[in-house]
Amino acid sequence: MSPVIRIAPSILSADFARLGEEVDAIAEAGADWVHIDVMDGHFVPNLTIGPGVVKALRPHTDLPFDVHLMIAPADPFLEAFAEAGADIISLHPEAGPHLHRSLQTIKGLGKKAGVVLNPATPIAAVEPVIEDVDLILVMTVNPGFGGQKFIETQLGKIESLRKLIDRTGKEIDLEVDGGVDQDTAPRVIAAGANVLVAGTATFKGGPSKYASNIKALRG
Repeated sequence: MSPVIRIAPSILSADFARLGEEVDAIAEAGADWVHIDVMDGHFVPNLTIGPGVVKALRPHTDLPFDVHLMIAPADPFLEAFAEAGADIISLHPEAGPHLHRSLQTIKGLGKKAGVVLNPATPIAAVEPVIEDVDLILVMTVNPGFGGQKFIETQLGKIESLRKLIDRTGKEIDLEVDGGVDQDTAPRVIAAGANVLVAGTATFKGGPSKYASNIKALRG
């Protein structure tokens, strides 16, 4: 049976002057999750949003908030994002120093926990904590900015992770973020991903195009 493909538009590509309306629009257009990129200007070379914005957006939709923390250290902020309304909180092994402890903290807050692998981060980084994760996010660009070109070599990593997940027998979502569009979406799905993060590909053309953009990504 084919997996259910979920589309998680990244609000990094939305109109920041109208974020609440943009979340309303993607929800109406058929998005499954709302992907929220949190960057600190230290772990990655960009600054975005904090818990206050997540809290402000929470009343706009019941869709799961998929919060990707590109911050270091991440631990001091886990509770704040959980309280703000995050449903899934994902962080990088490099944000350290104790990945297992961080995942347990997220689970203890009643949220789903994810691990994010940068293009140069090996699969081995997630293997020791595979029993503690609900989601693995593969970055197919280097994190920090939207609109980058898809890194082809990551398709093999997605395939290997799908095999690893299947061997566990657990329901772990395999998410892909970076350069996902109508051309690359079928390829990452074929490799084994079931959640696609798409910023530019979702928000291009304005609200009247969001539904058709999301439908095109599903294939």
